[in-house]
Amino acid sequence: MEKKVVISDQGLPYLLKGQLWMYANNLASDISEIENGSVVRIVDERENYVAKGFISKETHILVRIATFNDEEVDDDFLKTKMVQAYQKRKNLMGANITNCRLIYGEADNLGGVTVDRYNDILVCQISSYPMEIRKNKLMDFLYNVLVADGQEINGIYWRNDLKARVKEKLDLYKRWYWHNDKTDGKTIINENGLLLNVDVINGQKTGYFLDQKDNRLLVRKLAQGRKVLDCYCHTGAFGLNAGLGRAKKVDGIDISLTAVKLAEENSRLNNLSAVCHFIQDDVSHYLDVCQKGQYDMIILDPPAFCKSAKAFHNAYNGYKQLNTKAFNLLKSGDILISCSCSHFMPTVEFEKMLREAADEKNKDFSVIYKGTQSADHPLSNRLNESEYLKFYCLAIK
Repeated sequence: MEKKVVISDQGLPYLLKGQLWMYANNLASDISEIENGSVVRIVDERENYVAKGFISKETHILVRIATFNDEEVDDDFLKTKMVQAYQKRKNLMGANITNCRLIYGEADNLGGVTVDRYNDILVCQISSYPMEIRKNKLMDFLYNVLVADGQEINGIYWRNDLKARVKEKLDLYKRWYWHNDKTDGKTIINENGLLLNVDVINGQKTGYFLDQKDNRLLVRKLAQGRKVLDCYCHTGAFGLNAGLGRAKKVDGIDISLTAVKLAEENSRLNNLSAVCHFIQDDVSHYLDVCQKGQYDMIILDPPAFCKSAKAFHNAYNGYKQLNTKAFNLLKSGDILISCSCSHFMPTVEFEKMLREAADEKNKDFSVIYKGTQSADHPLSNRLNESEYLKFYCLAIK
């Protein structure tokens, strides 16, 4: 039987509106006898049922909500959520089911769990103590769901090196849960017809950035005949999509030599070396030395400038400086793609920044398309943090 946690009248309205986290400062009962990581029953100060979730006693996020229904939260519950998450991706992703996000935390009622698939490898990140102590069981459940559907999985890798674990007092590590001799952690995925090398052990995040796959396809459609600059190109996915879209030329810029070399390898893999070239350089410096008219399509997909609410002001200025430099190089009829991958940068503020950057260079624009992360990263209507990616396609007037 679940132990009881009482939420204060101050915190209650937020949960009643559907908030998926109960914070420690809204606790109104003694939890000293409750086992850390266990399933708890949240009630209000009048003993009315509110929700059930997993308690994490070492962090400000005290309880991650599993359900607002008064139902059992047990192994069958977790298995059901795994099946539902996989079925959603299977219906949405089509051929991309072999390279997509299978589990996306709270959006799949599995707060603290992220699982990405790269062909026959599953890469899992655990960011909460309750899921850390259940991680092997969870991966066994998911493996069985996939295999039962005829999917081949030859390894599961823990990428538990994310900083969020520190707040839960969890160790940082990367290692195999298990794998056979058919995989060494490197694979080549097929994203909408583009072949890309992925290294789940040494690559960024879980090995690659799956969340931009739909937006990269839009770039492919817009790139024909254009001279494209792909800033912060990483392993080349945006630029190579532009190449597949028959761009006149593509230059990709990244400060990481490792990323640039892999982008070059991906270019050769897709027979795009004649069009796509990749350069190691600082993006800000490169934009400073570019000539006006050198490019008529610029893609800005920087790393997260805004990693916390405290970083907002500096991040805003960083985005503005970057976009101002891009606007300066573009003329009427050109295209600017501008992105932010931080939920701490609100959409309204990002749009304000774009207007200010354009005004500074006396430029005007139309928004051709405004998007977010791909459908395998679903947005939870109860957790604003699940929507983090902002993607703007601007036509310069």
